[in-house]
Amino acid sequence: MDIVGYFIALVVIVGFVSAESRISRADRRVARVERKLDLILDHLGLRDDDPRMAKVAALLRDDKKIQAIKEYREITGVGLAEAKEAVERMGRA
Repeated sequence: MDIVGYFIALVVIVGFVSAESRISRADRRVARVERKLDLILDHLGLRDDDPRMAKVAALLRDDKKIQAIKEYREITGVGLAEAKEAVERMGRA
């Protein structure tokens, strides 16, 4: 009975790890597609700016980069790395 229990536990663990891996890969692919789409929209000048982004720009002007990143994440719902990249692009523009 113990061997069957260990086998079932192993199968469940492997299943969770496999599912997590697939979800992680899908998240990375979606993020890559979103970055590409953002580049295309920027190139075409088709940005639909959120009025709340003015607060992010104001925080950048006041040299409050970390707060700007937090605000950007709150507005857009993106991850930390994506928000940091976006805020840094805003700072260079």
